Amino acid sequence: MADPYRVWLSEIMLQQTVVATVKPYYAKFLAAYPTVQALAAASVEDVCALWAGLGYYARARNLHKCAVAVALLGEFPNRIEALRALPGIGPYTANAVGAIAFGLKVLPVDGNVERVAARLFAITAPLPGSKTEIAAAAETLMRDKAAQQAPGDFAQALFDLGATICAPKSPNCLICPWEAHCQAKAAGLAEMLPAKAKKPERPRREGDAYVLLDRDNNVFLLRRPPHGLLGGMLALPEAPPVKAHWRRAGAVEHIFTHFALTLSVHVARVAELPEGALSAPAGTAPLPSVMRKALDAGCRALNHAGNGKRSA
Repeated sequence: MADPYRVWLSEIMLQQTVVATVKPYYAKFLAAYPTVQALAAASVEDVCALWAGLGYYARARNLHKCAVAVALLGEFPNRIEALRALPGIGPYTANAVGAIAFGLKVLPVDGNVERVAARLFAITAPLPGSKTEIAAAAETLMRDKAAQQAPGDFAQALFDLGATICAPKSPNCLICPWEAHCQAKAAGLAEMLPAKAKKPERPRREGDAYVLLDRDNNVFLLRRPPHGLLGGMLALPEAPPVKAHWRRAGAVEHIFTHFALTLSVHVARVAELPEGALSAPAGTAPLPSVMRKALDAGCRALNHAGNGKRSA
């Protein structure tokens, strides 16, 4: 069986994030925290710093909470109900850990499995409203002899089927092992499924980011409150932290799940940052992507104006 810690860590990171983006973060986390006990012993601030740039930052906080809970138990539980009771673990992640790490006869239904099931059973109702119907149809696949004998291998085979053959666009039906049983293929609907409801247009928000650098290119930072947007992460201040010669450095755009954000960037350089302030070298500060965009814009503006003799 696979290591439940590694399965859990990868599944949390892969939520709403593509594999290519996750790979370097996964390697960094395993190097820093090779066991769930090591992760539990770390501070949530250190975990958030290592997570910076991966997005959906509530995952980092819940990752640490879950590690602490598992460390108190001594190990990951091997029952599906106990897995689902852990912080930050929903039905999908619990099923993934249960099937892959413990051989439990459950099916983790991710986007790939949803697509396979929607086509196999020709479910035409649009997502997300049809998620429950698709999940129920997918569960019937667990009656397969291979699923009963090796549920973890079966689940991963379904993931691979959806990712490589039953792809979102131009499914390669001719080499699909289930072509003869696929109702969508028979009806000529394969490329149209799963149907998706039209997404509403994202609302737009505006804000400010203040980039304050000292003569050594250390940047002034704040830590966000533990809950809400970018909770617990280091960030640039939204208001001037000190009196200084502030100049506009343009604007940056960032798309969050539920809204689009435009940040007006302001930048200034001082000889020294306020005593006791949180700071980090501008080039390596562990910041969320939107804050990294704003910091880079501020550094470019200073350098362009001839005030940045040292590259940030």
